[in-house]
Amino acid sequence: MTLIEKIKEEIKLNKDDILKTRRYLHEYPEVSSHEYETSKYLKKRCKDLGFIVEDVEGSTGFTALFDTKKPGKTIGIRTDLDALAIDEDIYNLKNKKLVVSKNPGVSHACGHDSHMTVALFAGKILKDLADQYCGKIYLIFEEAEETGAGINPMLDHLKDKGLDAVYGNHQSPGLDVGKFSIKEGPAYAGCGGLDFDVIGKGGHGSRPDKAVNPLIATSHIITALNSAWNNQLDLEKPVSLGIGAINGGSAANVICDRANIKGTLRFFDLEEGKKALEVVKNIADLTARAHGCTVKFHDYTKVVAEPVINDEGLAKKVKESLNSLYEDALIESPKLWISESFYGYSKLCPSIFINFGTKNEAEGKVSDLHTAKFDLDERGIDYALGLAIKFAIDFLKESDR
Repeated sequence: MTLIEKIKEEIKLNKDDILKTRRYLHEYPEVSSHEYETSKYLKKRCKDLGFIVEDVEGSTGFTALFDTKKPGKTIGIRTDLDALAIDEDIYNLKNKKLVVSKNPGVSHACGHDSHMTVALFAGKILKDLADQYCGKIYLIFEEAEETGAGINPMLDHLKDKGLDAVYGNHQSPGLDVGKFSIKEGPAYAGCGGLDFDVIGKGGHGSRPDKAVNPLIATSHIITALNSAWNNQLDLEKPVSLGIGAINGGSAANVICDRANIKGTLRFFDLEEGKKALEVVKNIADLTARAHGCTVKFHDYTKVVAEPVINDEGLAKKVKESLNSLYEDALIESPKLWISESFYGYSKLCPSIFINFGTKNEAEGKVSDLHTAKFDLDERGIDYALGLAIKFAIDFLKESDR
């Protein structure tokens, strides 16, 4: 039996447990930095496999090590743990869902349940196939990808582990089951957060002349920001601006004393992203002052996530592993403007982050990420699992240290 046949056979043998695991994780989601039961459950599963489990200090995250005891490289396979504060709809876009969250107001609307399942069973099957390679495998279970709270503690934990590569994946409702997107270079955008108050002077609505209305200044700030992109930023290094919330005032005849603006910037060039953030702060400050107001910037106004830049050499190797495993599975797709804390692993070693398809239009499993109707085709997990295993073996077989 060839290696590819062995991988596919192992996935079939574990199929029932794969489905059971994914569905359990889906039914019991936990929001960022509160993944206590999720972490406890996965730690037990890893210990049952004989992996060495280590907690990440000050985090719900942890790592699980399998050492072949044969000298070689070290690879990390990463997953996220958290769900979103979204009340799940029991229906997708066409049908009633197979499983739904049992924790009110929380759901795996980004598919992290599938990522955890891939990582756990990649570890299990790689252990079963340990005669095929040498070296070490770290399963990386990261806290709070959605808020970015878990990445720095995890990087600190991993910095002395001697990692040669870190592999990660994300399911995609835009790709059909069995299809993959693997970008060389920029893959996911960086994110800059915006959260600031425009502070004026409140008053009675009948005498606006005796007040300093922050709503007027706020509207001018937004108008000024929309034109600034054409004048102050490099058009060849695009940065998007998304205003997500404007809050201020509560009554028709009351002029409030402050308003708040929240939003995000997205970018693929880190320095241009930092520049854009300073442009926003400068325009907000100067425009507010022109209207007699001041601005207070909150902690979220910073670079929240850097761009995910895939190592080109690893991307080529993953494509080779994919082509040997599944025929015509690679899809050419654009880089994504959403953000991911996976960017951090490139600070430790070469890293690669790929997308696998979970779309099934006929069954209504096409709703976008972070929506109440989000659902995924579980068959996509089998394909993602196969690629994670095949790439890990190919990478670890390359050469000894």
